[in-house]
Amino acid sequence: MAKTVSGDPDPKHVSTSYVERHNLTMRMGMRRFTRLTNGFSKKIQNHAAMVAIHAVYYNYARIHKTLRITPSMAAGLSDHVWSLEEIIQMADNYLPKPAKRGPYKKTA
Repeated sequence: MAKTVSGDPDPKHVSTSYVERHNLTMRMGMRRFTRLTNGFSKKIQNHAAMVAIHAVYYNYARIHKTLRITPSMAAGLSDHVWSLEEIIQMADNYLPKPAKRGPYKKTA
């Protein structure tokens, strides 16, 4: 069930430019969000996984020009720039290991 969040924002500071910039960054960074391309996801699970990988890369591995560090370092969540190898290792550790397959049964 969705939780309603309300408040009294200052109209001088309300802007959609941050959301629009984020949408543009995602569209430019992942071909899955552009129209008329063959880089689409056939399964929703693959699409969600790609969005998650993009979010981790954007926040932990990409140095932002205005910050001169990664957003995770600016927030105090990380003390170094993550390598792609670290991201892959983290993803591999997160996924459950495949179960051992049983013996092959021939059918007549």
